[in-house]
This record gives sequence, C-alpha cells and structure tokens, in this order.
Amino acid sequence: MHIGPYRIDPPLVLAPMAGVTDKPFRQLCKRLGAGLAVSEMTTADPSLWHTRKSRQRMDHVGEPQPVSVQIAGWDPQMMAAAARHNVAHGADLIDINMGCPAKKVCNRWAGSALLQDEALVERICRAVVAAVDVPVSLKIRTGWSQQARNGLTIARIAQDAGIAALAVHGRTREQLYQGAAEYDTIAQIKSALTIPVLANGDIDTPRKARAVLDHTAADGLLIGRAAQGNPWIFREVAYFLATGSELPPPSAAEIETVLLEHLDALVRFYGEPQGARIARKHIGWYAKAHTGAEQLRARVNATESAAVQRAAVSAHFRALANLSQDEVRSAA
Repeated sequence: MHIGPYRIDPPLVLAPMAGVTDKPFRQLCKRLGAGLAVSEMTTADPSLWHTRKSRQRMDHVGEPQPVSVQIAGWDPQMMAAAARHNVAHGADLIDINMGCPAKKVCNRWAGSALLQDEALVERICRAVVAAVDVPVSLKIRTGWSQQARNGLTIARIAQDAGIAALAVHGRTREQLYQGAAEYDTIAQIKSALTIPVLANGDIDTPRKARAVLDHTAADGLLIGRAAQGNPWIFREVAYFLATGSELPPPSAAEIETVLLEHLDALVRFYGEPQGARIARKHIGWYAKAHTGAEQLRARVNATESAAVQRAAVSAHFRALANLSQDEVRSAA
C-alpha cells in the first residue's frame, strides 16, 4: 500500500489514540511490525501549541519515516495552518481527525461531529490538502448515527478534495465503542474509491484481520485498542497474512524485556515522575491477560518511582516464566 510516495509495508497502521500513541509507543510498534504509526491527536488551535503536552506530541526526533501526525479542529484555515506547522516540525503525512467520538471533542464541533456537515468536511479537506506538499489522509466513522450513516458520501467528498488515503472505523459516532463494528459500509466505500482505504474496528487477532480484509477488500488495516499492551499484534498479523500460520504468543521473558524497554523509553521521554505515572496504564494492559495482574497493577499504581515499577515488573514476569503456558495466559 502506498500513501503518496510512501510505501506502507506491511499495510498495518497503529491507529491514533489520545494518551496512548506517544513517541515511545509509536517507535515500539514500528519496531514490532507496524508499517505506520499515527501520532496522538494534536489540536489545530495555535494558542495551545506551546503547552508541554502539545510540545511532546509534536516531538518526532528520531522517529523513522514516514512520520504521520493527526490534527483535529473545526475551522478550515486553522486546520490548514496546523498542517503547515506540523510539516515544519517533521510530519511527512498529515491525518485529519473526523472519527473521534469523545464528547469533549464533538462538543467543539471537531472529530466525528464534523460528519454532520458535509460542506464543512469538503472545505476542511480542500484547505488542508492545499496547505501542504505532503499527503493528507482522513479518519472517519460510518456516520454520526444509524439514521445519518453518510460514510460513503463523506468518502467521495474526501477523494474529490485530494485526500490521499481514507481510514474508516466501522461504527457511527452514536455507537462510540459499543457493539460490534460492521464492515459492509467499509466494503461499499472501498468499491467506490480509487485511493487506499483502511479498515478499522475490532481487529484484535490475525484471523480477524484476514477476515476483515477478505470482507472489505481494504488496502490495509488500522489497529488501535488491540495494540494496547500487545504491540506484537502487528508482527503476528503480518506473519499470518503472509503465511496463513500463527506465530506463538510472546513468552513471559519477552514480555518482560519489551515492557522494561517501554518503561525506560517513557521515563527518558517524559522524565520522572511523569513517565512513571504514564507507565501505569501500559503495565496494566501488558499484564491484563495474565495471572497476578491485579496485584501487579496495585504495586505499580502506588509508586511514582520508575525503579520500583521496573522491579515489580521483573518479579511478576519472572514468576510467570515458571508457570505453564496455560497458567500464564489465564485471565487475572
């Protein structure tokens, strides 16, 4: 799959997730098989660009190309300026957020709220495409609600406006993350467009990835929540798509090694204690499917010391290494 001049291989993309897909996690997922990793949503409001959070989200030093940055807003010219600003700060691709269902985002007429105004969608897409010399992608849902499921119309508007690739989450905004994602709409959109289309929603195993690609004929997949605590999903899906065989799950020793590297990267990026605070949720995700997860979460949530967290993680996963595989994978 190509987005502009960039070959995305494998065509598996880490979906943008606020508070999750920071630089340490993006780099980790790329190392473990993601063909592309999209940044956390960054605001188009220039008054917020100089906050610590925004500066961290715009830090792409050392990231392998292509660097994809997602922007969110509601004003076409503000969005255009945000695109230019992020390209000046290292973005090789710009992604427009019209998929976020969060109330605080939609209340500002951004994210998936924009799907209610097709004319505004077109103005934003055209303004951002015209503002930069890099490819612009768009993330949408199937519509605002079941009664207003206009994903196909939005997709055609986006392609006509010069959008280079489209990612579609198989739910409406009204559904949030409830129920099951549907893929018929994505298949309909893919059949109507010539630009790359990525399918998104509930892709959590290699076999599900294969089934979604077969159902939709999508050019690639966008994987979000299933990568939380499981960055190996990208190599597992890529291997299954290439061979039809499944890789064994990572061992307790490999989980320990990767998680400790992730913790160290968080502390280097954010400093301490912020890095240790952010690490808490990641540790919980890595451990959630394993025996003793609750006890580990309690220990790491009670400290702001990275050293204490590292010790707790090592003790936990070294104990798991002595258990049978069935015991390791049992739910906490």
